Amino acid sequence: MSKQRPVTVLQATAVLVSTIIGVGVLPLPLFAVQAANAGGPLVTLLAVLFACVGVLLIALLGMRFPKQSIVQYGESLIGAWPARVGSLLVIAFFALLTSLTAREFGEVVVTSVLKNTPVEVTVIVMLLLSALSTRNSVTTFVYIHFFYSPLLIVPVLIIIALSLKNADMLNLEPIWGNEPPRMLNGIVTIAALLQGSFVLTLVIPAMKRPAKAWIAGIWGIMIAGGLYVIIVIAVVGVFGAQETKLLLWPTLELAKATSLPANVLERLDAAFLAVWVTAVFTTLFSSYYLTTQAMTQILRLRDERIFSFFLLPIIYVMAMIPENIVKMYEAVVKMGSVGLFVTMGYPGLLLLISLIRRKKGEPADAGDVRS
Repeated sequence: MSKQRPVTVLQATAVLVSTIIGVGVLPLPLFAVQAANAGGPLVTLLAVLFACVGVLLIALLGMRFPKQSIVQYGESLIGAWPARVGSLLVIAFFALLTSLTAREFGEVVVTSVLKNTPVEVTVIVMLLLSALSTRNSVTTFVYIHFFYSPLLIVPVLIIIALSLKNADMLNLEPIWGNEPPRMLNGIVTIAALLQGSFVLTLVIPAMKRPAKAWIAGIWGIMIAGGLYVIIVIAVVGVFGAQETKLLLWPTLELAKATSLPANVLERLDAAFLAVWVTAVFTTLFSSYYLTTQAMTQILRLRDERIFSFFLLPIIYVMAMIPENIVKMYEAVVKMGSVGLFVTMGYPGLLLLISLIRRKKGEPADAGDVRS
């Protein structure tokens, strides 16, 4: 059975935005101020620009091989076995990313909302929801993201706008920070929060016009990255760098300190958490879906649904390995930094080889169909 390639640039952008905006928005300002104190917004901006490079690498590869994913065109560029090693690294990384995201979600929920609920319960519930959702086509995957993306962006922007009335711009000076030697580590750590953009490798083969993939990539990373920069500005402006360092989830504390005009709602943390849960789901959905799709393609199978529940116990066990929340965040930072070599280094190598060998895939015309 064949289907038209239905994904537009706008929909592809929405997939990137809803994938990137996830569990990482809570500790984001903490990572930024640990790197450069008041220079946190600048560090975040530089991280976004750095992440743009990775998105462009993926988009350029997708434009050269519009009918294939990275698993498929990797084999034609560097050979079957080397490409399978690269694909296995991608699978392993995103499986670990899925597990750490689920664990972080569980820790936040049991700490802030369901204090008498075991963390294991919240983790398994979110993983089950993600596993069920992966049993859909790429088109459905895109539509789910497209539906949720406005629900993620608009409420967060409203909360940030309301919080800025409590901000003191002196807290944002000096804008370049006062610990430049640590800025590089901060840039890498924050850029790692944006590497969910790798999901573009799955979306490009389903696009109507793969030649415009770079537009979706840049818009997606700039919208999500711009939101990250604004969040850091708001948090540092309200609390100051030193106070932010004492907060485990500064963005959640910002929502607690924000109220609607006329005190209609004195705290917005409940509304923010509702939006955040949705953001975590879309991020988990993407990383889980990317893992199952990559495994399906590397094993030459036709039905990816076989892996939906096969991976569930493996990911759950990995999620519960960190002993506590401190160990969990240490693992998040380390895995994020290592993951950049997978999500940027591997596509960069493939693009370089494709340029040297002057190799391209079959062009995608307007009447192209996808099985």
